[in-house]
Parts: sequence; structure tokens; C-alpha cells
Amino acid sequence: MKTVWITGGSRGIGAATVREFAQNGWQVAFTYQHAAAAAHALESPHVRAFQGDMGVRADVDRCAAAMRAAFGPVDALVVNAGIAQQKMFCDITDDDWRQMFAVNLDGAFYAIQAALPDMVAAKAGSIVTVSSVWGVTGASCEAHYAATKAGLIGLTKSLAQELGLSGIRVNCVAPGVIDTDMNAGHDRQTMQDLAEETALGRLGRPEEVARLIRALCGPDGSFVTGQVIAATGGFRI
Repeated sequence: MKTVWITGGSRGIGAATVREFAQNGWQVAFTYQHAAAAAHALESPHVRAFQGDMGVRADVDRCAAAMRAAFGPVDALVVNAGIAQQKMFCDITDDDWRQMFAVNLDGAFYAIQAALPDMVAAKAGSIVTVSSVWGVTGASCEAHYAATKAGLIGLTKSLAQELGLSGIRVNCVAPGVIDTDMNAGHDRQTMQDLAEETALGRLGRPEEVARLIRALCGPDGSFVTGQVIAATGGFRI
């Protein structure tokens, strides 16, 4: 039975991805920071939650060690943990900027470094980073968020080149507007407007993104690497 590590797995796209892998025969180790009740509700004999701040290397390394003790080597990594904030660029504080980069980009750096030894030893593995349509296009009033998501895209493409001869595939999923807690702060009219700007005329569902992520980690994605796949429903950008 293969093992996947999912960062930020307690809610939204992360929780849907935990369920998707578990339902398809994977052992799932996932990390969360705050939502303990939601995280533990996902657990089962082959699904375990590990608490930690992915923006802190010591927490990442501790979680990685606990995962290996529970499930053995990591076969796939989904870098999903992230935060968002809407703020005019001139109002972004040093703390806002550093926290955004710590969680969204430093966390990816730490998790990938922690997972890679298993994959290099096996000469096989898959890494999927979760970016955003805003990482592709940029976003007004979310410059720091968009910058971190663009950084994930650059990291993905670089690692695909570096790790390919080790049998490790690295891809990125860039969701559009998905019906998750991250977008719950928008009012109903804003969400309706965003749906109308999507070619399919609706918001995306976390499960739809989760299925794409799993496909990239399995045999269906065996010759796919270095790609940024937009799961946007045709969002007009």
C-alpha cells in the first residue's frame, strides 16, 4: 500500500484530497495546524493526522518522522497548506508578508526536502504543489498571496527538471474559484459574480481538484511532469 503525505489536510481541498486518496487504497498521513476536531474526524486505520506548523522546519521534520514511524516511506507528497489575505499592497505589513511566505512557500520548501530522501532512495515518487489561478495571473489586493503562489509554480518547474532522472515527477495544480472555507469571507454577490465569470457557470468543488491531484500521483500521470494544470472551470482571466 502506497503512502501519501498531504500538508494542510483538515479542510477544503486538503480534506477532499485526504478522502480521495483514502478511498482509492492509499495510506494517508496529513498535517494540520489548528482544526484539530476536523482533522481527527478524517482519521481511520489507514489515515492519520499530525499537528504542526508547516512554516516551521522543526515542526515539519517532527511530523515527517512521525509519519514514517506510522506508515513507512513517503511515495507521494501533496503540498497544499496555505493561507490567504486580501489587503491593499500599501497596507501589507512586514508580518503579513513574512507569514504568507512562511506558510505558502517556506512550508513547501521544508516539506519537499523532508519527503525527498524516501523518493530518491526508491527512484520513484510524485510531488504535487497546489498553487492558484492568481499565481498565474496575479491578483489585485492579494499581491503577497499571488507572489507565493507564483513562487510555487517556479519551484515546481525547477524541481521537475532537477528530479526527473531520479524518477520523481513534480507537477502543480492551479485551482480557480473553489467553494471552500478560504472563499467563505466573500459575500453572496461576489461569489455569484465569480461563478458568472467561469465558463462552466459555477464554482468548483474541492472533490474535483482532489481527483486531479490523485491522478497526477498515480499511473494516469506517469509521463506528466513539470506541468501547471489549471482547474478553473474556464475562469475568465
